[in-house]
Amino acid sequence: MKHNTKYAVFHRRTLDALLCALALTLSAGVQARDDDNEHKLFIESAIELPGDVVSMRKYEGEDLRGNPVTFVIFDTSDGKDAARLGVNQASKLTNARGTAAVMKVTVRADGKIIFPASVDFSGKRVVEPTPSTGFPPLSAVPGPLAEPGYSPLIQMPNGTIRNAPHVANPTGQHPKVVGIDAGANRVRLQETIGFANGKKVYYVSTESSTEAGAALENATYAPALGAAPFPGGDGTDSSRAKLVGFVNGQTGADNPDRQGFNSALLDGLAPLNVLAWTPNQGRYSPLWDVFFGEYSGAALAGGLNTLQTDVGDIEGLVQKGYVTGVGGSAFLPIDAIVNCPVVSRD
Repeated sequence: MKHNTKYAVFHRRTLDALLCALALTLSAGVQARDDDNEHKLFIESAIELPGDVVSMRKYEGEDLRGNPVTFVIFDTSDGKDAARLGVNQASKLTNARGTAAVMKVTVRADGKIIFPASVDFSGKRVVEPTPSTGFPPLSAVPGPLAEPGYSPLIQMPNGTIRNAPHVANPTGQHPKVVGIDAGANRVRLQETIGFANGKKVYYVSTESSTEAGAALENATYAPALGAAPFPGGDGTDSSRAKLVGFVNGQTGADNPDRQGFNSALLDGLAPLNVLAWTPNQGRYSPLWDVFFGEYSGAALAGGLNTLQTDVGDIEGLVQKGYVTGVGGSAFLPIDAIVNCPVVSRD
């Protein structure tokens, strides 16, 4: 597979993709979890560990060439399947059935899943921030590249859609893999911190439908995901869910109000994006349709660019003109997807 070496010029479409992707990753710094009595683990089969690491069940399959494939399962469209596997139920994934965002798999008599495509994990990721502002980066090159037709969304022979990202094969490992425990049949993955409904949430970012986005997420570039219906669709008729991130939030690693893409690049910490739903809600999906927000001059002057933790509150700021799209444009979704299944919340 061919890797691009430089993004010298970012046109509007690429910029939109960068904003989407950066909002979900670049969490080089680890933030301590605030465990309390309200902590909820959504994926019952998961085990969360110190340092915002989650241990998931390890599954083994093969590609059509007979190469071994290690994968994990975060979500499924069917409730009975979710209960049996101990994972999230994401009914909205059913809406992606029949689109290019889903790859059909076969199951051998021994139960092993055979995938039509996998991932090349051998590439080297390159992200070079702008020295003064951090964003946008001077270059962004993804590491893992999906083979043609690969998607983390797989359709089982009975029609169930599972979110089953590939995390290792003979070409290497996914960058979010912290370790593989063969004896325990587990895979440890790095989580990213965000917010939903006023609470801190923890998710794993595995794929992006845009090349520049995957570079910034340190995830797999999987363009097939872009076919999942549909941009701006947050209801039960879509396979996507809404996520909001900022481009000009406050910065400073020790600042309790820091948030946004600029903070992610300058502070080396999670951008603390805001998700509309969690897996215990019917409109949840791991496929996030990202909206990018910029505080207006009036919002900055009034000190309204504080830490946001609820999409409803952000929509209120939009209605008042305090939050717009980048450069004062309309507050609209970027036609790009990131696969970020939610593991837990505080």
